[in-house]
Amino acid sequence: MERMDVLVVGAGPAGMALAGACRRVGLTTGLLDPAPQRPWLATYGMWSRELPADLPASVVAARAAGRAIAVTEHDLGWEYAVLDVPALHSHLSDRLTGVDVRVGRAVGSPERGVVALADGSRIRASVVVDAAGRWRPLAATEKRGIPAEQTAYGLVLDEGAVASLVDAGAALFMDWRADHGESGWPTFLYAIPLGGGRVLVEETSLARRPGLPLSTLRRRLHARLERRGVSIPKDVRDEKVSFPVDDLRHDGKGVLGFGAAAPLIHPATGYSLAASFRLAPQVADAIAANLPDPGRALAAAHRTVWSPSAKAIHRFRRIGLEALLSMPPDEVPGFFETFFALPERHRWTYLTARDDVGGTASAMNCLYWASNWGLRRHLVASAVRRPLRSNDVTA
Repeated sequence: MERMDVLVVGAGPAGMALAGACRRVGLTTGLLDPAPQRPWLATYGMWSRELPADLPASVVAARAAGRAIAVTEHDLGWEYAVLDVPALHSHLSDRLTGVDVRVGRAVGSPERGVVALADGSRIRASVVVDAAGRWRPLAATEKRGIPAEQTAYGLVLDEGAVASLVDAGAALFMDWRADHGESGWPTFLYAIPLGGGRVLVEETSLARRPGLPLSTLRRRLHARLERRGVSIPKDVRDEKVSFPVDDLRHDGKGVLGFGAAAPLIHPATGYSLAASFRLAPQVADAIAANLPDPGRALAAAHRTVWSPSAKAIHRFRRIGLEALLSMPPDEVPGFFETFFALPERHRWTYLTARDDVGGTASAMNCLYWASNWGLRRHLVASAVRRPLRSNDVTA
């Protein structure tokens, strides 16, 4: 069985980015996926300051000023970039020159450096990477309770039709106003330009255990649009989103988790793509610098993705997630009102930094002192209480 330097399982954006980066530093690299060239259906975006320097301008479909509405409206001070997904796929595919792209479904890693496929075959590599998103086929079996999920239901509409929802040239990061007319679990409107005169409007549940049903989100979005006088064409394209935001760190023995599988997902936003793009060349360099010793190479890659700082910040973010999950629904908009009123440096650090422990702690400290006493007690309690088992269970 031929042995390659790196095998990346999963041909999503994170997996493609890492496979290409490994090949560019001279590593013999494989990329395994059941359908490597399948179209990507999700919409991807990130703050413009996070765009990779080598990403072609043609991959950015639209740019817009970031806004948020909690109780009042806030200018975030950052530009939001929405990616042209087919162009992104083409760009990352072009950077796979020299990568051995294989069609197959990974079902496990029976021993270090070996990936078993559904057809009974095996592939051997010095370093194995699981970049297969939420499915994480190479992770150890976890006994866990109900996952916390971000769910969303969206429609792609003409820019002119949604002028009452979002201003031209703006990206509405969150709008917590209950224009849908329902009480209960809080959801927000997310509205971003896609380029070409199109806008994606989504009703979003930031996090819930279990995820809020898509049928509820669809109903709320339709009600919100109806109240604003927005008609919905019969042939409208929709988008459905559902993914966990509380996965534990990847625990596959002898395997590196990468991308959403790591997980690099920020539980307060659901974003992971910018972190994946930033880390891909760093991980490739770490592997290349430590081969031909597979153990050292894998350990170096792990330290790159999960430095002590990154582990600490991951823990901070999980505390914040549990605080949100256990917060009374009617207090959620007020919490975000406090957050969006923080100084820009604190908001930016909390939402984007993975290695600035001091900055993240400072941001959380600032949020604490800016909060009322009720919210302060809730934030402190969330750091010490056991995770909420389910939002469907009432005490």
